[in-house]
Amino acid sequence: MELESALPILCHDLQARPSFTPEGLVTAVRESRNLAPVSVPPICVLDFDGDLTDWLISRNLVQPFRPWACFHTTMYVLEAEGLRCGIVARTIGGPYSVLIAEQLHVTGARLTLGLTSAGRVSPSLPLPSFVIPTSAVRDEGTSFHYLPPSDRVDAPTPLNDLLAEEISSLGIAVAQGCVWTTDAPYRETKSQLDRHAAEGVLAVEMQAASLFAFATARHADLAVIAHVTNAVDHMDQQFGKGTDEDSFALLKAMLRAGRRFLMAP
Repeated sequence: MELESALPILCHDLQARPSFTPEGLVTAVRESRNLAPVSVPPICVLDFDGDLTDWLISRNLVQPFRPWACFHTTMYVLEAEGLRCGIVARTIGGPYSVLIAEQLHVTGARLTLGLTSAGRVSPSLPLPSFVIPTSAVRDEGTSFHYLPPSDRVDAPTPLNDLLAEEISSLGIAVAQGCVWTTDAPYRETKSQLDRHAAEGVLAVEMQAASLFAFATARHADLAVIAHVTNAVDHMDQQFGKGTDEDSFALLKAMLRAGRRFLMAP
């Protein structure tokens, strides 16, 4: 038997109906909590770090969305940029982010936007900067449950140019390109970083490949924005995302792009 055919991560019947579905979980939550079957806002944001959500809560800029049918998370609602959006915090990593994205998809989200911190891979990328992934290296496990094996997965939704246009107004460098999605940030090695950099990868994060595969398989609209704030070869301040107001401005730029996408003919 070939090694590839013996690896469980590659042995999936992608056409088989799953035994456990997001629709089933949503129904169970609604029944157990006596929730009405209300749709979530049309644009929903996965705030992977959660710092922005904490600040929005502290400023009374968001309110809990009570009908959100999820055992694991709380959704908050924000009114901004002429629309109502849902925000779910700290869905870190491919499996957890896709778990929640599946539930968003079946409860009415028309567009899901992911906001993540990321590390620099390409030495030419300034710090800080924003990367809007056009594809992602599949160095994680979740994507292989949704799509056949390949080394990369493309972004599923033609939203990147709109995001780049809106985010560029914030005065920080914006790039589009490939990111490396890993399940094991403490196992990133210099040889991996060098190889990915040589292949044109811009940054490393933990969700994009998983979310892109889910969205491709489920025909869902989705995009990811990576805030690149650290690098192993960077000697100055690491992990600086600016002020909370800066993060809020980024969120509003994302929502403007999302609104333009949904309103396009």
